[in-house]
Amino acid sequence: MQDNSGNISLIKKLLRKPSAVVALAIIGVTCFIAVFAYLFAPDDTANANRMVVELGAREPGFSKQLLNIPNSASAEQDQSWTDIFSGRASVATAIPINNHWFEADQLWVAHYIDEGIEDTMFFALSQLAPNNITGIEQQQSYIKDNLLEDATYYLGTDRYGRDILSRLLIGARVSLAVGLIAVLLSITIGIFLGSLSGYYGGVIDNMVMWLINILWAIPTLLLVFAITLTIGKGFWQIFIAIGLTMWVSAARLIRGQVMALKEMEYITAAKALGLKDARIIYRHILPNIAGPVMVVAASNFATAILIEAGLSFLGIGVQPPMPSWGLMIKEHYNFLLTNRPLLAIVPGIAIMLLVYAFNILGNALRDVLDVRG
Repeated sequence: MQDNSGNISLIKKLLRKPSAVVALAIIGVTCFIAVFAYLFAPDDTANANRMVVELGAREPGFSKQLLNIPNSASAEQDQSWTDIFSGRASVATAIPINNHWFEADQLWVAHYIDEGIEDTMFFALSQLAPNNITGIEQQQSYIKDNLLEDATYYLGTDRYGRDILSRLLIGARVSLAVGLIAVLLSITIGIFLGSLSGYYGGVIDNMVMWLINILWAIPTLLLVFAITLTIGKGFWQIFIAIGLTMWVSAARLIRGQVMALKEMEYITAAKALGLKDARIIYRHILPNIAGPVMVVAASNFATAILIEAGLSFLGIGVQPPMPSWGLMIKEHYNFLLTNRPLLAIVPGIAIMLLVYAFNILGNALRDVLDVRG
């Protein structure tokens, strides 16, 4: 009951801080969007990677009718519940059109190429409709209901004609995932080495501090580069590389906290009772340094998001076509000097808001828990 009351008290104190409430709201909304991104994304194909090259770099609010031509007459259109979390497979090629009309057993379209430029294309109805639909009227009705789409790009399109809003929503997964995995990895290593160093001291402390000082002398990006070159580039590799570089600050903080707590009377009493060192550390020391650990975890979460964005911008982070906010900036930073600066500004704002939220949450936790560094 004491632990539950302590947690409730912590939540109440956080909710009294307007800045913490805003930060929690931003983080909560981002997490919800990240989990159910494909339900909200206008382009629910895997990685929101539907390219319509004719619609590249369009302004926010741009609308165009699309004709989705099946890749085969028997292409599977059924969706499963897993599509909610992973997106559906793309089974059609989208063609932007200005107009369409039917002539006998053919569909004619005015193919949109650019403003003021179009050409005429036609397709046999049997090419577009499934094999089990044979009547002309039924085929026309099927095409109108299933293959013609009025698409609106609320944040515009990128240089490849992909929907920016969809890629922004799905890209939230990468930022939150890298933060979560990097924090879990760094905090785990930091707790293990920091506890050993602070509790036992002596040779173990000297060895851990030597390793910490060596790693602290290497710039974070260079260290991540080295680890990435060793284990390779990819989705999980970049998360592991970031986590392996961020445990240093956690270990140093935990070492100091453990060194202070091991001199307390209740730890001396536990030793006198013959309790094992592992139990003393796990049951009596670590629960009492949860506050500082939570603060450093929030700080590391924000740092991991920034590092991942920087690595993706440099091309060694998450690889295309997977959407990443840093990768979106890399692909469109040259548009900052054109009339389409939002292509790079929008993902930059998303990174800024999420990092701001975690930094504010870390500051609020520090104030509430009265952590003195």
